[in-house]
Amino acid sequence: MFIEKKTIIELIEGKVDVFSALFEAKKLKEKYFGNQVETCAIVNAKSGRCPSDCKFCAQAKDYRTGAPEYPLLSEKELLSAIENAAYSGIDRFSLVTSGIKPSPKDLKKILAVIEKAREKFPKLKLCASLGQLGIDELKALKEAGLSRYHHNLETAESFYPEICTKQDWRERLRTAARVKEIGLSLCCGGIFGLGEKATQVIEFAETLKKLAPDSIPVNFLHPICGTPLEKASFLTPQKALAVLVVLRFFLPDKEIRVCGGREYNLRDLQALCLFPANALMVGNYLTTHGRNLETDKIMIEDLGYRSNLR
Repeated sequence: MFIEKKTIIELIEGKVDVFSALFEAKKLKEKYFGNQVETCAIVNAKSGRCPSDCKFCAQAKDYRTGAPEYPLLSEKELLSAIENAAYSGIDRFSLVTSGIKPSPKDLKKILAVIEKAREKFPKLKLCASLGQLGIDELKALKEAGLSRYHHNLETAESFYPEICTKQDWRERLRTAARVKEIGLSLCCGGIFGLGEKATQVIEFAETLKKLAPDSIPVNFLHPICGTPLEKASFLTPQKALAVLVVLRFFLPDKEIRVCGGREYNLRDLQALCLFPANALMVGNYLTTHGRNLETDKIMIEDLGYRSNLR
């Protein structure tokens, strides 16, 4: 679908009716994904003490946010979280660790958990978000039975230096490219509402189109006390919806997955996110709470869509 850049900018800036655009995005989404909504959930497998300085993140070690800090959860704890997801009808489940990348010892534990989970819950698709891994580490995850690897670019390259100074955007891109190189499914997106301009939303969408990940996770900033963005207020429900519409127009056949910050930013318009998006992260996020599964199940069904949630 071709839309002039000027119109897209006006849509993001609220100068074009987002509700009309939502119905166009809905048609496009349903062309490729029908009425099925895929769900995913995560476990914060290792929390806090991250040496990076992403301005939105509660887990950066230099910010006083009160976020939990703990080492990698035990195998028993991780398998229990995976079991809960499987029995709830969630389609995908991801192990997420804080930091630039896990230690060799932690990675070995994670590989063992993935192998055991694949045997016990063969229908559940396992994902991981472990930071900037190399080829051999990613291959080991694939061989263990990992379905998909997640690694966000976070935002447009031109805006990234305003958000993070201790990790290189290009290295993030290289990690994402490695995932595709070894044949793992790639989940790669970012977070919106950081203060980026409409042109930078477009820049980011163009980057994702070129990268062509299988899934684009879309987070919206939920300001956390103690972070540099604790007083940010760049988003409205309609602007958040406009971002989703733009991403659907740029990536018509890719999974668009609404993740953290949807409850905080979309408020009473939350159900409308499933017009452009075909997937939801459900349950709790890394350091903030989500909704209960029954509430999301009802929302999906009220829209006339289906999920595997039980």
